[in-house]
Amino acid sequence: MKRGDMASKPCDRTIQDMRQPLVIEAGRTELHYWRDLWRYSELLYFFAWRDISVRYRQTLLGILWVLVRPLLTMLVFTVVFGRIAGLPSDDVPYPIMVFAAMLPWQLFAGILIDSGNSIVNNGGMISKVYFPRMIIPLSTVLVNLLDFLIAAVLMTGLMIWYGVTPGWHIISLPLFIVLALAISIGAGLWVAALNVKYRDFRFIVPFAVQLGLYVSPVGFSGAIVPSEWQMLYALNPMVGVIEGFRWALSPDGAPPNWGDVLLSGSIAVGLLASAGIHFRRMEKSFADDI
Repeated sequence: MKRGDMASKPCDRTIQDMRQPLVIEAGRTELHYWRDLWRYSELLYFFAWRDISVRYRQTLLGILWVLVRPLLTMLVFTVVFGRIAGLPSDDVPYPIMVFAAMLPWQLFAGILIDSGNSIVNNGGMISKVYFPRMIIPLSTVLVNLLDFLIAAVLMTGLMIWYGVTPGWHIISLPLFIVLALAISIGAGLWVAALNVKYRDFRFIVPFAVQLGLYVSPVGFSGAIVPSEWQMLYALNPMVGVIEGFRWALSPDGAPPNWGDVLLSGSIAVGLLASAGIHFRRMEKSFADDI
């Protein structure tokens, strides 16, 4: 084959591709929505990188805020619940018990608050350019996962300081991380969609998160909850996650109530499924409501 013939073939293929008709039909966006979500994945990383750079710009401590917030919360809970109230700590140092719970809680709280405000904060882009809107709240997951990993480094340092070595059940930690993410994403998508139509959710959610910090077993062990309240208490999906985190990071602690973990998993699946449907239904009116 001659060199000229070889050079012309890519050109011919390009011309043929350009001649292919562009099909525009009703419902095509609905049909290929999840495929478009994958095609626009680079946009997800762009949003995440933008949020990371903006979050710590012109701050005094910068990225250290990721460590300061859980550390100060741990110190307050250790003094109030551990020293003053004298609550049990499941045979581990109280700071370790509290910080092991702070890891999943801050991941959940961060994703819920950030994703809840994400659609409204990007209203200008939504009204001008098409892309799957779900990318915006999903990008907040990457931002908070980075914060989670940085806080996990501090947790490792605390465990070395107190001489706490996890047992074999640390292999279950990825399971509880995935469970925390599923709950966070499901709740975050619900709030993101509702916040577009009802703007008072931006005030309700931070208050609910602050309240949830004290009614979830973060500063105390769930074992102190009276038995008659255990079933109602387990309806909080983060209960199973937090107790699972503590067990995974403890040397030889009692395993969590697997019924609570199963209930948390069921709630997570329900949240994800219903949030996906609700978000897609409301997404069509985002540009008008914003």
